[in-house]
Amino acid sequence: MTVVKPEPTAAAGLTYRSSQGRWALAATVGGSAIAAIDATVVGIALPAIGRGLHTGLSTLQWVVTAYTATLAGLLLTAGALGDRYGRRRLFAIGVVWFAAASLLCAVASNPSALIGARALQGIGAALLTPGSLAILEAAFVPADRARVIGAWSGLTGVASAVGPFLGGWLVQAASWRLIFAINLPIAAAVVIIARRHVPESRDGDAAGRVDLPGGALVTVGLTGLTYGLIQGPAAGWSSLPVLAALTLGGVLLAGFTVWEHHTSTPILPLHLFTSAQFSATNVVTFVVYGALGGALFLLPIQLQQVSGYTPLQAGISLLPVTAVMLALSARSGALAARIGPRLQMSLGPVLVGLGLALFTRIGPTGEYLTQVLPAVTVLGLGLAGTVAPLTATALAAVPARHAGVASAVNNDVARAAALIAVAILPAAAGITSAAYLDPPQFAAGFHKAAVICAAACVLAGALAAATIRNGPAPKTRHPSLGHPTAGLMDPRGT
Repeated sequence: MTVVKPEPTAAAGLTYRSSQGRWALAATVGGSAIAAIDATVVGIALPAIGRGLHTGLSTLQWVVTAYTATLAGLLLTAGALGDRYGRRRLFAIGVVWFAAASLLCAVASNPSALIGARALQGIGAALLTPGSLAILEAAFVPADRARVIGAWSGLTGVASAVGPFLGGWLVQAASWRLIFAINLPIAAAVVIIARRHVPESRDGDAAGRVDLPGGALVTVGLTGLTYGLIQGPAAGWSSLPVLAALTLGGVLLAGFTVWEHHTSTPILPLHLFTSAQFSATNVVTFVVYGALGGALFLLPIQLQQVSGYTPLQAGISLLPVTAVMLALSARSGALAARIGPRLQMSLGPVLVGLGLALFTRIGPTGEYLTQVLPAVTVLGLGLAGTVAPLTATALAAVPARHAGVASAVNNDVARAAALIAVAILPAAAGITSAAYLDPPQFAAGFHKAAVICAAACVLAGALAAATIRNGPAPKTRHPSLGHPTAGLMDPRGT
């Protein structure tokens, strides 16, 4: 006679020191890690992908933006699905989906196949991302949640730091295809552990249908807008496909806003933006993370195609960003809780801008100690000063019951900003489709792009100084969609 072990339930309350609790933490870290590692290593592999598939910069833009478009468009919908139908279930489905899409990326024989697989990979990331921290929130006893979430943040950060090193080594030693194939064994282990040790949980108060039309509108709208922005410089802004894509994208995004205003279960509650503090914080988020995402899309290409770095050297060279953030982000958050966020949200983006401006010193020699290290160190200091206060301000600006969705909105704003920046920055800087094969031409465009991004961050700091207000120190909140700063160079994991 077979004894069926009952499925664990969230009501049991896991503890940090229990065996099941450690396994549950391992599963959520593993799921977050494959998404975080993938986001960091793809940038390092872009030059190798371009050479391997004999393609230009516009295709490399799509390798990044196809993933980000589906992730940004479906993230809020996926969170709602997990709340209603089971967070562990959606998490496991997302991990399996991500792994299957990773396999398709690894075997892609042409640019179109790779771009399509990356879009599918973004769907998987959207499904698994919300569940990671939501599982910890629901499964662990309240007394252990802060410790568990702290461990999750640190371990995922370490995985993100290892990502560029590992990805650079795989690209250099074998092939860019292995950066996707390596996800498969990790995903298999995560699913097995989750099935055995992670309790299922749902939001018993969730009511109404999930806003699938809203998710479809924003995803297709972002994709159309991105297509028009990427293809415009090459095909001509007046060409029919570009005009059609830009028009369709704009109409669908406008329709998304109208739909969210009228539907009873919106994925984006527009009433949150009646808070001036919340709106201002998200504008600052959009500008800073747009500048960051655009610059860090181009930086690995500059290091490898212009400065002669190997993929491994390019990955290692950016580790100071993560090291500084891991060392100082918690202290920055604590300081903002004591004195208020205005000072750090004003000066932090300016420091980020200074780090980006220092990218203009990276030239053909690529001297690490004098050209690269100062830039990435200053960038890391700026991000450490900005990210934690920015996220805390977004959460504190709304009632506590909306903290989860406020975190999700702030997260999604950052991803959408990076998506749009990767689409428009190369054209704004004069970088043509084949420029990454012409080192002098690419370097000139990269330096111009760095100046544009630096100026945007300085403006973001000025905006924060003018709009952000210090208020009562907020109580610590743990957003249900998770803080995306586990990513290395782009803290939002694009």
